Amino acid sequence: MFSAEFFPPKSSEGFDQMIEAARELAALDLDFVSVTYGAGGSTREGTVDISKTLKEQVGLEVMAHLSCVGETAEGLTETLDRLQEIGIENIFALRGDPPRGETDFAQPEGGFGSAAELTSFITSRYEFAVGGACFPEVHPEAPDLETDLAYLKTKVDAGAEFLITQLFFDNRVYFDFVDAAREAGIEVPILAGIIPVTGFAHTKRICELCDSSIPAPFEAAMLAAEGDPGAEFDLGVAYAAQQSAELLAGGAPGVHFYALNKAPATRAVLGALRAARPWERAAGQAEGAR
Repeated sequence: MFSAEFFPPKSSEGFDQMIEAARELAALDLDFVSVTYGAGGSTREGTVDISKTLKEQVGLEVMAHLSCVGETAEGLTETLDRLQEIGIENIFALRGDPPRGETDFAQPEGGFGSAAELTSFITSRYEFAVGGACFPEVHPEAPDLETDLAYLKTKVDAGAEFLITQLFFDNRVYFDFVDAAREAGIEVPILAGIIPVTGFAHTKRICELCDSSIPAPFEAAMLAAEGDPGAEFDLGVAYAAQQSAELLAGGAPGVHFYALNKAPATRAVLGALRAARPWERAAGQAEGAR
């Protein structure tokens, strides 16, 4: 399974770029795309409008993100009703990060305090398939992996049918996390979140924001490129393709690409994977084990 994430752009030029990227990736048979969510106002409306455009004009299966930040149950119901009306069948339920300038999440009056609460609210009232986020390197607010997994299980118990990881670069982190999740009683599919690096400085800032680590050898290779955009792009694509192939050969059920509204890097990685078909090695290993 392959999927990609898009976010509501801030300009008409950005919107056109995003739609063109979606069309290019759709040609490689993406299973679905997700559209991120911002609390309140035009960003929330943008999520609904972009979901509608990607579904109706591009022909993609769409998963819309929903967040608790700044939202009441009534406001979320209105959004869910709109998404249902336009034929969206999949929701990614998130607590959400604190608004810019704030350090702690505050439960909105009349809203929800966690992704598990939001998931339960959705699954008790709608027929959406609901997914949730997980953190192979532990959520920044969790004291340890055991606590993080205990909370993650509440999302699954509330109705989350699949999980997508935060971005990571070390596959051992993913496989160890999946093993720990299974031991904790979490049995739903866990898709691997991968970002094909196209600009190292930008990616490093993203990693700092989400507490994702960059392996020293990969960082050293990127630094050796000395800021050359073409060299960084080529290295990023090669690394993401190798990383994704190893994940799929190792039994990961799918890869979710953080495409950043651009097609070239994700298209190159996805094209390489479609050609190499590493998941067939996983199937062969399973057959041999029997």
